[in-house]
Amino acid sequence: MRSHLLNDTTAARYRSSVTEGIERVAAKLATTDRPFTGVTVDALAPRIEQIDLDRPLHNTTAVLDELEDVYLRDAIYFHHPRYLAHLNCPVVIPAVLGEAVLSAVNSSLDTWDQSAGGTLIERKLIDWTAERIGLGPAADGVFTSGGTQSNLQALLLAREESKTDSLAKMRIFASEVSHFSVRKSAKLLGLSADSVVSVPVDHDKRMQTLALAHELERCERDGLVPMAVVATAGTTDFGSIDPLPEIAELCAQFGVWMHVDAAYGCGLLASLRRRALLDGIERADSVTVDYHKSFFQPVSSSAMLVRDATTLRHATYHAEYLNPRRMVTERIPNQVDKSLQTTRRFDALKLWMTLRTMGADGIGRLFDEVCDLAEEGWRLLAADPRYDVVVEPRLSTLVFRYIPEAVTDPAGIDRANLYARKALFASGDAVVAGTKVGGRHYLKFTLLNPETTAADIAAVLDLIAGHAEQYLGESLDRAS
Repeated sequence: MRSHLLNDTTAARYRSSVTEGIERVAAKLATTDRPFTGVTVDALAPRIEQIDLDRPLHNTTAVLDELEDVYLRDAIYFHHPRYLAHLNCPVVIPAVLGEAVLSAVNSSLDTWDQSAGGTLIERKLIDWTAERIGLGPAADGVFTSGGTQSNLQALLLAREESKTDSLAKMRIFASEVSHFSVRKSAKLLGLSADSVVSVPVDHDKRMQTLALAHELERCERDGLVPMAVVATAGTTDFGSIDPLPEIAELCAQFGVWMHVDAAYGCGLLASLRRRALLDGIERADSVTVDYHKSFFQPVSSSAMLVRDATTLRHATYHAEYLNPRRMVTERIPNQVDKSLQTTRRFDALKLWMTLRTMGADGIGRLFDEVCDLAEEGWRLLAADPRYDVVVEPRLSTLVFRYIPEAVTDPAGIDRANLYARKALFASGDAVVAGTKVGGRHYLKFTLLNPETTAADIAAVLDLIAGHAEQYLGESLDRAS
């Protein structure tokens, strides 16, 4: 079995095995003509269940053949231009190359003696991102597994920096369309069930600053402690960006930690034409960025950054076998001193490879393209009498609803939209997401593929309408 270990004696086997795997994936990418096969759980589950993991195949080719049957054939392919559902981006080749390198070398980014150059590369990328945000010379941060972990760590720091030790008194303010991880983080941090105050949004789904001011005033009047305001720069459903300068003013006035969840909107940091949409982010105390959303990186690639590096001490613990205190005075850089994780992948390498190959402008152009496409899609929807579109996009998300001409029952329209999404997914012709607005069911395009065209959007809208009309026709037949 030692022949399977990656080392100096198995380099040739490593090369041939990985090459064979890459060729399989490349062939699949080259021949995939739709984002999904439409396979059902009931059809796929038995194929996986029947595999006996205690009876290995002992042959890479056989394993890849089996993988084709249980995974590659029926995977959701985000690179396809008609994958329009969630915040999953097609990935750039330099980042995939970085993924191959980091997996093989297998550095762990917790301590210097496990990563060396990896530590310094991650730190350089944190400094680069902090400079793009404008956080100032005292800024720092660390890579994380994703936006949920980044938000959790940011709110941990906010809790520890707050003006009270009473968890019951702490309050977090976030818009009513903020990410669910805010509430999840509050629970994990031991805060009360009513600790997250939901702030109303305006017509464009942006936090109402007047309502935020009233909530902050009421919080202090009731003897409670405003722990943090979470402003969102790119909400998951609408891509809306809260008014960051005004929120920053309120946070300064009330002495509240300002966290900006820019997991989605961080692509604007590289944008050549839309960077101004993030004005005010430079005043944040902490920022979440997800490179695996709008920087076209493979999962996972995220970071949490802070204006004041000293606040990261709240995540610092020392172990004699890992990062003893003496290493601080010896100026040995251990990233575990900043992270909620211990063992951690060298995910920063993917962004490093991307920047060194394409440059930030290359990333920014791709993100600008999908934002331009969303504007074009919005015009299509606004001009199409079959659809109601919620808000004009700021990033690359469109939320809309099929409105049949002959049906006025809101519940019936809900069912038609739900059916259309389900039927479209089952067909494999396209993949779209869904959400609720005002208690009603809506559909959602999340456009992150520069290869998607307005013609693709128009075609998918026709497919949705066709499925919805089929459902409504069958419903009328059943009713009669």
